[in-house]
Amino acid sequence: MSTSPAETADQDRLSESEYRDRLRELPPSAKLVAKVLEGDAPLSQGGLADESLLPDRTVRYALNRLEEEGLVDSRYSFKDARKQVYYLTI
Repeated sequence: MSTSPAETADQDRLSESEYRDRLRELPPSAKLVAKVLEGDAPLSQGGLADESLLPDRTVRYALNRLEEEGLVDSRYSFKDARKQVYYLTI
């Protein structure tokens, strides 16, 4: 039996409580980036830096931590294929 991509994506999504539990252990910068993505996703790294008022390096670190925990995923931007945009996996 094979599953469709939509079914696979639904299985990969986190529940709200699991999302909160994973986020609780992360540094404040990662929590802020996640909060910005809750309202304005998808955003590029530069967009996240502008919205959160954090330095680019801090945003990059926060995104890496969020990706390690499976809370954020990325794809190439439709507007500019050289950039990646980030979104929450909940």
